[in-house]
Amino acid sequence: MRKQLYFWAALLWAGTIAFFCLVQLNNVPMGTVSNLDKLVHAFFHFVLTFFCFLFLKSRANNPNSFLPLIASFLFSVFFGIGIEIAQELFTKTRHAEVFDVLANLSGATLTVVMVLLFGLNTKLR
Repeated sequence: MRKQLYFWAALLWAGTIAFFCLVQLNNVPMGTVSNLDKLVHAFFHFVLTFFCFLFLKSRANNPNSFLPLIASFLFSVFFGIGIEIAQELFTKTRHAEVFDVLANLSGATLTVVMVLLFGLNTKLR
């Protein structure tokens, strides 16, 4: 049951990221925080990496394996790069930005740091 929950959470979150990154959001007030969109990108990929990690960890045969963490990190980073490419190729109002990719990378990296710091790689099963 947990495996399915983690899978659907990761899939739904990836869909949410794709939706918000590919639709026109010109009329949405962003407030006064500079680079708020970069914080949003980092948050999106922090959560995506964590959900993917939970799913892959629940399926791992070896509870001490780092493969679920590495695979989750790589998936999140390449998914973010793919979204940036899609923005450039398929939308007229959105454009690919290197700083968005760096924000995505930051969010994914924060998940890896959190998992390692709190020992979640070995505690979760």
